[in-house]
Amino acid sequence: MQTDYSTSQETIKLWQQLKQTPVLLADIDSASGSALQRQQKLREIYPAELVRLGLDLHDLRLRAGDKFSQADRMWFTRQSLEQTSSESLAEYKARRFQTKLDSIETIEDLCTGVGADAIALSKVAPVITYELDLIVLQLAQWNAEVYERESQITFQQKDVNELDVRGRVIHIDPDQRDAQGKRHRRLESIQPPLEVLQRMSQECYAGAIKLSPASNFGGKFPDCETELISWQGECKQAVIWCGELAEPGLWRATVLPAGESLVGDPLEAFPEFSEVSNFVYDPDPAVVRAGMINQLSEQLGVARLDDAEEYLTSVERIDSPFLSGFQVIETLTRNETQLRKYLRKLDVGEVEIKCRHLRIDIEKVRKSLPLSGTKAITLIFARVGGKSKVIVCSRLTS
Repeated sequence: MQTDYSTSQETIKLWQQLKQTPVLLADIDSASGSALQRQQKLREIYPAELVRLGLDLHDLRLRAGDKFSQADRMWFTRQSLEQTSSESLAEYKARRFQTKLDSIETIEDLCTGVGADAIALSKVAPVITYELDLIVLQLAQWNAEVYERESQITFQQKDVNELDVRGRVIHIDPDQRDAQGKRHRRLESIQPPLEVLQRMSQECYAGAIKLSPASNFGGKFPDCETELISWQGECKQAVIWCGELAEPGLWRATVLPAGESLVGDPLEAFPEFSEVSNFVYDPDPAVVRAGMINQLSEQLGVARLDDAEEYLTSVERIDSPFLSGFQVIETLTRNETQLRKYLRKLDVGEVEIKCRHLRIDIEKVRKSLPLSGTKAITLIFARVGGKSKVIVCSRLTS
């Protein structure tokens, strides 16, 4: 169970004590037995509060393994890990600062968190970070030391709401959770407030505002560029590019680690529509969230199945980092009796079920299917030309 730590001096001292007791973290790494047994053994040697904090950190470092190359040496709280950019995403954004701006004296990283973006940006220019939470600020400093970037980063405790960013280069990661850790999708509920972010987007020389891809950012930042970024098929960030870093009015969907971007105006593309053909495709979630299905359809020469669906189709196979592809076996009307009969004939033993907009209970459907065979298939429930269909298909492999 994770512990939420207040920003008290007492808690900071506890973190500092943990950092000065590396043998405890080593003992946690090598400890065996159940969680309760490990705690009991460790508490015979170390203070209970220190053990609890060390165990929490150990768990967070394990979770961070997919995000950071140095995760086993880094410092996190639960909330700061959930909100931080991964190393790959932070470096991707930093490259844009490097390529779009001719010369940068300083980059200011607002609401820096545990420092992932500051560390990446420090490879482009010296960074000044601002963070209100004293504990998180301390952890960011230690993380900079882990990556040997501390000489390029200045750390300051500061409320950024009144910060003057005119003429400056900034990156900002607003806090989208309240004191209880609840995530807010409405930008009207985050800190700094929306009006502060809007002011900064207009006043800075160049900047990036990192947001949740689930937030209501559409139409909030005129004269800026909006980019949706996915990592390994999961949409991770929306970035509002401002000033000299922006191509105003454009939207961008980027898929990582492929590093490919789709760029355009969602209102300027006009796709074709088709019945289900030989192949169907599920677009990357960054493309979907950016509203760029029509651009993708035009660019790749594939058709949409329905204006209420994001699924695409083609006669010939199309390979693209923006698509997950499937070879069509059969297209059925949405009839459970017919579907069960067909699957028995196919000798199906494993099924993946996909659906975006039709109202179905996926687990209920799965339990109703005869899955006693050996073949693995995918079922896509979708509207096709206004009618509900079930597309029986097999996932393409590279």
